Amino acid sequence: MADFRTFNVVILGLGFLFIFTAFTTTGNIEQTVVKSLENSTFSGSGYHSLGIIYGVFSISNLLAPTVVAVIGPRLTMFLSGILYSGYTAVFIIPSTWSFYFTSVLIGIGAAMLWTAQGHFLVENSEASTINRNTGMFWALLQCSMLFGNLYIYFDWNGRTEISDSSRKKNFLSLMVASILGTLSFLVLRKSHHEEELLSEEEGQSLLSTRMIYKHRANNAMQDAKTEFKTILQLLKAKTILLLSPCMAYSGLELSFYSGVYGTCIGATTHFGEAAKGLIGISGIMVGIGEIVGGGLFGLVCKNNRFRRTSVVFLGMVVHFVAFYLIFLSIPSDAPVVFKTTTQMSPYLTPSVSIALLCSFLLGLGDSCFNTQLYSILGRVYAEQSTPAFAIFKFIQSVFAAVAFFYSGYLLLMWQLLLMVILGFSGTLCFFVVERMQNFSAELQEQ
Repeated sequence: MADFRTFNVVILGLGFLFIFTAFTTTGNIEQTVVKSLENSTFSGSGYHSLGIIYGVFSISNLLAPTVVAVIGPRLTMFLSGILYSGYTAVFIIPSTWSFYFTSVLIGIGAAMLWTAQGHFLVENSEASTINRNTGMFWALLQCSMLFGNLYIYFDWNGRTEISDSSRKKNFLSLMVASILGTLSFLVLRKSHHEEELLSEEEGQSLLSTRMIYKHRANNAMQDAKTEFKTILQLLKAKTILLLSPCMAYSGLELSFYSGVYGTCIGATTHFGEAAKGLIGISGIMVGIGEIVGGGLFGLVCKNNRFRRTSVVFLGMVVHFVAFYLIFLSIPSDAPVVFKTTTQMSPYLTPSVSIALLCSFLLGLGDSCFNTQLYSILGRVYAEQSTPAFAIFKFIQSVFAAVAFFYSGYLLLMWQLLLMVILGFSGTLCFFVVERMQNFSAELQEQ
């Protein structure tokens, strides 16, 4: 029993590693690729595409649990993987309509994929193994930020323009990685819970397959209605309202480190022929920051002397240092220039070491906020964790979508200012919630 469950978790992690090697690399480079297209009929924007993905993802999260309950997590993940592969394939022979159409599809697929992943991980874990299995899965997932970006660095280093042949080769390789990850889901074995459900349904020989699926769908719809009512109730709760600015900030900074900052580095004139290759190295440094932060704060928070507020405060300081260095050393028009490189001059001469340090700090700070938001929601809403996490992902995705839409129009300094204001407000609100929880715990102990 334990052996096949561990096997499932490892295969699950490897599948996500391959799929997100393709997707995170695509997200990191797509605006730069779009700018370099030698195609007068293509009028798409990488920022708008990512905005559509996160916008559709936020809405689709409400429907995803019903789909997973009806067709099962394994088939859901396989079908979602096909949509991810299709999005990567669009860049091989790009056209505006297919670019935006697959953006909508992958937004739906992302909601299905992550809901099914959580469902499948829980099914293959027990109370004694859930932390180990979650750790194994996230370690494999975070490695996805390393391999694809490393490939981009070696292929793009020294190039000032991305040729059609280079683009096709890059995205063909990424598509193959995504397809391998998708196919790995076919190797997953049925969980004990799924086998019990199937044997129970097979025992009801008078029921046709159609009736069985209809019965599942009815049950799923009832569960979805109950969960939606719970979500509406939680949205009015003081704790969720106070945590909303912090959740919103996590969406803004997610869009910045995953799609905007790499584009800024690639557009910086001072970096010359190294600029395009640095996009890959920047993505790797963000990934290292995420891995270090996730590992470090997972251990630190087991020590009661380190409160969640300490980690969130560290995340805010780390991000604000990164924002200040980016403000000083990256041209303010870097996110908005299209066919040319930057024309404006920063306050300091752009430095490769400072740019990559900022990438690391962005990843480190992101892990601070995300680990602690998950931690406090898990503590406060232990009995209602699914709707609480759904609200978190909804708010985060909506603000990520909004940020991607304005990223192509606002100068860098205004984008940084928005994140500083919301980051500071979110941190203060997080402190208030933590204080409320500590005060409530002290009252219960008396």
